[in-house]
Amino acid sequence: MTWNDEVQQIDQRHRLAKEMGGEESVAGHHARGKLTVRERVASLVDAGSFVEEGPQAGYSEVDEAGKVTSFLPANYVVGLGRVGGRRCVVGGEDFTQRGGSPTPAGLRKSVWSESLALQLRLPLVRFLEGGGGSVTGSGGKGTQAPVGDPVYSTPRFLSIAQLLGVAPVVSVACGAVAGFPAARLVASHLAIMSRSTSQVLIAGPAVVERALGEKKTKQELGGAEVHEVNGVVDLVADDEEHAMVIARQFLSYLPQRAGEVAPRASSVSADPVERAEEELLEIIPRDRRRLYDMRRLLKLIVDRDSLFEMTPGFGGSQITALARFSGRSVGVLANDPKVLGGAMDAQGSQKVRRFINFCQTFHLPIVSLVDEPGFLIGSASERAGTIRYGMEAIAAVVQSTVPWVSVVVRRAYGVAAAAHFGNQGRVYTWPSADTGALPVEGGVAVAFRREIAAAPNPDQRRAELEEQFAARRTPFPRAESFAVHDLIDPRQTRAKVCEWLELTEDRVAEHAESARHRLRRS
Repeated sequence: MTWNDEVQQIDQRHRLAKEMGGEESVAGHHARGKLTVRERVASLVDAGSFVEEGPQAGYSEVDEAGKVTSFLPANYVVGLGRVGGRRCVVGGEDFTQRGGSPTPAGLRKSVWSESLALQLRLPLVRFLEGGGGSVTGSGGKGTQAPVGDPVYSTPRFLSIAQLLGVAPVVSVACGAVAGFPAARLVASHLAIMSRSTSQVLIAGPAVVERALGEKKTKQELGGAEVHEVNGVVDLVADDEEHAMVIARQFLSYLPQRAGEVAPRASSVSADPVERAEEELLEIIPRDRRRLYDMRRLLKLIVDRDSLFEMTPGFGGSQITALARFSGRSVGVLANDPKVLGGAMDAQGSQKVRRFINFCQTFHLPIVSLVDEPGFLIGSASERAGTIRYGMEAIAAVVQSTVPWVSVVVRRAYGVAAAAHFGNQGRVYTWPSADTGALPVEGGVAVAFRREIAAAPNPDQRRAELEEQFAARRTPFPRAESFAVHDLIDPRQTRAKVCEWLELTEDRVAEHAESARHRLRRS
């Protein structure tokens, strides 16, 4: 007597589970230009590396002989795979069943995705598509089940929040994502949405119209054009395949978990530390009113093709990115003078605070390229509460304990400048650097208001005074008084940063070691 019949039933359930919602439902999903959740997982992980958790979870019907007559699989797929050779938890909703709204087994597997990543301290990648809970409940129409979670249950969001301090989390909106899946999307270190197929919504059109009388499509409520500028998502992918590329790139910069140091890229010798780009000598215009391309500047000093910008559409005056110097991962903070002159507004402040906490969680040294004219001024900025958000950003910076190096390439004015210099960080300046309490123009307007007003030609006198004081704003006195570590040739920037990263390698390792005993939760 063998157990062959039971083994055959195991195989049958595995086979039926992979059919998901059935051939017709899968075909309809493909017709809308979408991958199934199993195709998404296969596209992300290294070939052949995925091992599913709970592959038989679902609901089966059997005949009198105990043979399976039908099997409805859980509509959530989760398991362990490798991404770039490193272990990762991967999960996502199966939209071909119930539009992604969880079945009882699907809900349990979705909860398990965060629990598993938390237990093993592994990165988590989620593929989100669906509207979360249904008014009919997880069992569907006509069922009666206990209402609500038991009073002794653990808060559902606890593991979701805890994981953010333990391991990298990436979420991808692959279709319409509403309610609880939308909350999961933003509870991530990197939230991605597909421009061609996804929307992110607190509630869908039917609910919005019923509650508010507001008639909007899914795209109007939560399309990419809405969320790429409000900070809900960090990056918008062209399509699902592009989202997989972004997710893999992002994870490659990070350690497997908090408490470890990010791996050093193997292609170190491909880009020499000594590379000194002549273009850096002229990239900052002598005319203070002329703009330049900060992203171009960054690409001239980081390892080639290593700049990975995060949340470019939100808080655009502040650039936040991952990059490598001599193969070592860093967080990059910089001003974009093409947006608001680089001034820090309310959105930019929120973006900086979140980025600094992210770098702190994963022990990434921060390289700051400074061209900060100050907080954005004016009535709109005051209404937005810029000073409050700005101070939160500064608080995150001065309390961060990862190593910092700041390079003042042009301006560092006022209170907002403090958001670009870490505690006990190294500071270099370029010959183009100009620092002070106020920009020359603002300072002259305040200090010489009466003299300018009394002049026969006020505009001419203002211009004369501005030119006079601008000529005095040279970085040499600060270097001579040891107010900065060094005034450098701009072409030396890459070598200086690489040298600093090598010197602080032990500090980064100690920072990671201390995190094992006191993990951040934000």
